[in-house]
Amino acid sequence: MRNMATYDFMETFRNTNQWLGASALSLASYPLFSMVPNPALQWMAAWGEVTERTFQRMVVKPDWGIRTVTCEDGRDHLVNVETVVDGAFGDLIHFNVSGRKKMPRKVLLVAPMSGHYATLLRSTVVSLLPDCELYVTDWHNARDIAVSEGKFDIEDYTLYLVDFMRHLGPDTHVIAVCQPAPLTLAATAYLAQEDPKAQPRSLTLIGGPIDPDATPTDVTDFGNRVTMGQLEKTMIQRVGFKYKGVGRQVYPGLLQLASFISMNADRHSQAFTDQIGRVAKGEASDHDAHNRFYDEYLSVMDMTAEFYLTTVDRIFKKCEIAKNEFTIKGKHVDIGKITTVAVKTVEGANDDISAPGQCIAALNLCTGLPDSKKASHVEPGAGHYGIFAGKSWRNNIRPLVLDFIHANSGKANATPANKNAAA
Repeated sequence: MRNMATYDFMETFRNTNQWLGASALSLASYPLFSMVPNPALQWMAAWGEVTERTFQRMVVKPDWGIRTVTCEDGRDHLVNVETVVDGAFGDLIHFNVSGRKKMPRKVLLVAPMSGHYATLLRSTVVSLLPDCELYVTDWHNARDIAVSEGKFDIEDYTLYLVDFMRHLGPDTHVIAVCQPAPLTLAATAYLAQEDPKAQPRSLTLIGGPIDPDATPTDVTDFGNRVTMGQLEKTMIQRVGFKYKGVGRQVYPGLLQLASFISMNADRHSQAFTDQIGRVAKGEASDHDAHNRFYDEYLSVMDMTAEFYLTTVDRIFKKCEIAKNEFTIKGKHVDIGKITTVAVKTVEGANDDISAPGQCIAALNLCTGLPDSKKASHVEPGAGHYGIFAGKSWRNNIRPLVLDFIHANSGKANATPANKNAAA
């Protein structure tokens, strides 16, 4: 009950600040006040507008916002997001491009479950759509999942990926971004053991902690400093009465957001102060750079407690993937069993979350895979976000990934790779 009260307190704090922002905006915008212009009222309205939007975004799942894509025929085609596999904890969605012939390359993009929605990969999706038949894992907010649906830990997550790969078939190319990289590697190994015919053709791992101890960062050091008991006591709460998942134990998104912001408090504080000034001067817009970034950054989701705790314990503390000791339902998943799936790793030279060395460790684990099916790339000057979004991704990494996919697509897929690389 105490943990539930804490969850509700955080929601109350968020809701109150949203209300204060809306109230300040409404009061300062009262028509009568325009008779006596006052800079203080302009600042108050601007503060209210920014504050209301900030705290309102924290409980909203962003829309993909991808209306059209320009295809090789030079025309804009409508994009429809369709659910092809419906799960209690996550769906497999397909970006269906209307009026376009089916693309030869079928790609599964595995989105992180690390506090943000899959829409964090929006720009990645936009860049891949012209060249691929694209599918994405769309994980659900744990606060909206009833307790009756049961648990969801890293073994369940891995089995979800196995089911998604089986559904898409053996001609699939998988790209895993950040957090899911080690579990996607495990899911591929699981298929190699249990259902070899369902294995994907290639696997690209981008900035994931395959071996967190290879190059320690603040993130991995945190996992080693705290005990599991400390984490469970300080980070885990029960969903409050407002949501469908009432009573479910979770690692709250609001709590993680507070941690994110505290790491760069000065920078975030300055960003919001500057935005208030721009709004007061009439220089801001609904989709300016600040709002585009923070509308996504502030939209957070809860993770199930068991997923968060088993991730820290088994991936970061015990390094089960790095040591090839990962098990599912008591059965060892041997990464060495991967013998036909081409594997590529991508790292950013300036990545301070999953530093260079952590992801490339996957190649050493694939002992049954010939060197001809292994590849790696370290992007100079790129940070964690830059290896799957921004100029580094668009101009350098994306073409390399598409070439890797094409090289491992088999004779049936003869379409040249990268015909839209400059898009």
